[in-house]
Amino acid sequence: MKILDWYILKRYLITFVMLLFLFIPIMITVHLAEKIGKILENEVPLPEVLLYFLDFTIYFTYLLFPLFLFISVIWFTSKLANNTEVIAFLSSGVSFTRFLRPYLYGATIVAVFSLVLGMYLAPKASEGFNDFTYKYLKKHKKAIDNTNVFRQINDNEIIYVSSYDVNNKRGSNFTLEHFEDNKLAYKISATTIRYLEKDTLFRLSNYTKRTILENEDKIEVLSKKDTLFDFKVEELTPPLYAAEILSYGDLKKFIKEEEAKGSSQIGRFKLVLYRKWSLPVSVFILTIIAVAVSSIKRRGGMGVNLAAGILIAMIFVFFDKIFGVMAQQSDFPPLVAVWFPNILFGILAIYLLHKAKR
Repeated sequence: MKILDWYILKRYLITFVMLLFLFIPIMITVHLAEKIGKILENEVPLPEVLLYFLDFTIYFTYLLFPLFLFISVIWFTSKLANNTEVIAFLSSGVSFTRFLRPYLYGATIVAVFSLVLGMYLAPKASEGFNDFTYKYLKKHKKAIDNTNVFRQINDNEIIYVSSYDVNNKRGSNFTLEHFEDNKLAYKISATTIRYLEKDTLFRLSNYTKRTILENEDKIEVLSKKDTLFDFKVEELTPPLYAAEILSYGDLKKFIKEEEAKGSSQIGRFKLVLYRKWSLPVSVFILTIIAVAVSSIKRRGGMGVNLAAGILIAMIFVFFDKIFGVMAQQSDFPPLVAVWFPNILFGILAIYLLHKAKR
């Protein structure tokens, strides 16, 4: 690696790290100012608050990684352009593609770090952040979707409850359908189902079991029945952020299990999975765009480049959020929702790079 490569790579990484250390205290201060009232109101212990803000920092730094990088690249490349250093590099016979190489080295380092962070560290931080949020800051909001719970618990049985109370482990309007050779063998229904943790049993009220026989149906009716089922009570309603707190391997297994159970949150879970790979790719795309935009010396100086960069970053976030919401709340494919912004801005990166070479 030549002097030019080391010079740009060092500036690339140092500026990125400095920008992180600049923005992280601002993020914490703004968030603390917003949440301090509820924290004091709930008398949250100081160690829990400190741990929460550590998780908050890791969680949001991971999500905003490409944007921090984008702004930092625009910042120091604009300085190079304003100091005519870019012109000096290119005038010495260095092609624009060769000038871009150390930026790609830096993007590779940041992308690998982002990949490791997303696979293993960010899920742990997300768990602490979300647990604290729903425990202290969103007491009146649900972390789960506990209405119209419909799940396939194994190859032969499907269960349904109209609503489920997590605190009391109690469900309403429970039904279980058991199939054999794709035919309904029997159906159990009850007005309520409650898990008795002490006895590790389920108690059904107004129990009815209808067994489908060849000539006639057999019906069993009881006011109360204690029994065992082939599912765990916590599997009924996993939290909405369940996918965010799992490492990559566990997340793939979790999604496979939820698909088999007919979960309505598959789109949300797959978004998290696909973003673990799309985020590192966006590091390269945004780096190329940032270099192409800011390597030209403009009359307005760094301010024009930064304004253009911030505008592009806002559009990127807009597309990412819009398509993410579409995938969560409709049948829009999560894979398309995650990768569409990268594809769109990848095309923009190729166009700007071609224009910059000229």
